[in-house]
Amino acid sequence: MRVFITDDSKLVVERLHDLLKDVSGVEVVGEAGNVPDAVSSIKRTNPDAVILDLQMPGGSGLDVLKAIRQGHPRLKVLICTNYPYPQYKDECMAAGANYFLDKSADFDKIPTIFRRLIKGASKRPHAAH
Repeated sequence: MRVFITDDSKLVVERLHDLLKDVSGVEVVGEAGNVPDAVSSIKRTNPDAVILDLQMPGGSGLDVLKAIRQGHPRLKVLICTNYPYPQYKDECMAAGANYFLDKSADFDKIPTIFRRLIKGASKRPHAAH
C-alpha cells in the first residue's frame, strides 16, 4: 500500500514514518507540508492512501481532500488533526474522508488502520489499470 503523508510539522512526519515502517506492505511514497504541494504531489504519485493534516499553509486538509477525491475515488484518506471537533469531522467525512483521527488520542491507531486496510485490499480481486 503506497502512502502519502501531508503535514507541515516535521516532527509529525517523522513520527508517522516511524509508525508506518513497522507495518508490512506499507511504502511511504511522498510527503508535503502545504496544500499546493500536497495536491500536485498526490496527483503525481497516485498513492493508495493519504494521511492529511487539517491545518496547513496554503489552505486546509479539507481543500486537499476536495481537490483529490473526485479523481481518486478508491483512495483511502485519513484526516489526522489537533482540531478533532465534531463539525470538522462531519465536514471531512461528507467530503470523502475514510477516517478522522485526533493526533493527541488516536495517533497510535494508525498502524492498526493500515494493517486492516492491507488485509481488506488483499481480499479484493485486483482490476487491471
